[in-house]
Amino acid sequence: MLIHHLRVLPLLVRMHVRSQMEYRGAFWLDRLAQILSYGSVFATIGILLSRFDTLGGWRWPELALLFSFQLLAYSLGAAMSFTQLRDLEELVRLGTYDTLLVKPFSPWAYLIFSGLNVGYTGHILLAVPLMGWAVLSVDVAWTVPSALFFIAAIISSTLLTAAIITMIGATALIWVRSNHLFSIFFGFWELTRYPLNIFPGGIQLVLITAVPLALTSSVPVGALLGKPIPILGDWAGAVALVAGPLWVLIAIAYWRYANSRYQGAGG
Repeated sequence: MLIHHLRVLPLLVRMHVRSQMEYRGAFWLDRLAQILSYGSVFATIGILLSRFDTLGGWRWPELALLFSFQLLAYSLGAAMSFTQLRDLEELVRLGTYDTLLVKPFSPWAYLIFSGLNVGYTGHILLAVPLMGWAVLSVDVAWTVPSALFFIAAIISSTLLTAAIITMIGATALIWVRSNHLFSIFFGFWELTRYPLNIFPGGIQLVLITAVPLALTSSVPVGALLGKPIPILGDWAGAVALVAGPLWVLIAIAYWRYANSRYQGAGG
């Protein structure tokens, strides 16, 4: 059965990508709009830095690394979760999710890989070149351990992003409605493109614990740059690496719990 699933997954991805690329002109125009949108956000940070030399003790190349890291980790994690889990509410409301439960296939795997979102290409096209410039510009003595930490931190941040989105989407299996939680998610997510230490202590605590999105950006990047990390201190790097796998396990448990509470379209 496992081998069968592994053979089907690439087919699901290929079919969805073909459907997304049917109108290629519109697809790439949309990606350009994404680049311009996030580029304007980064330009706003640049305007702030033109008036003030630093932001929370972070200089321009360091903020560029933070912004690109946050955007890349989000785009990779959300490509595997956001659109698919956002649409889960509608599947539950209409009773369409019931049809997935009778398929000889994991409902989660079918949702994720049949809707793998290549629309995040624009995010990646902006984040990767900016990250390349920032990596060469920041004052970091790159070694094999620091490079491995950087790569592992991106993977962990990607997993953490996907895990949180999965848990939000899975809530629809219990409450039917869950998309309002995404508004809360993105409200906190927008804060994480800035250094954690510029926020009040209460927000810092929330961004590390209840909504741990700081662990996808300023905590791992700050640990790499040797910045003081509020609350976590010297444990920041280790916590950032562990957070992704740990929250994936939590998301798996929550997904199973939500499915056990699902009562079908009739409630």
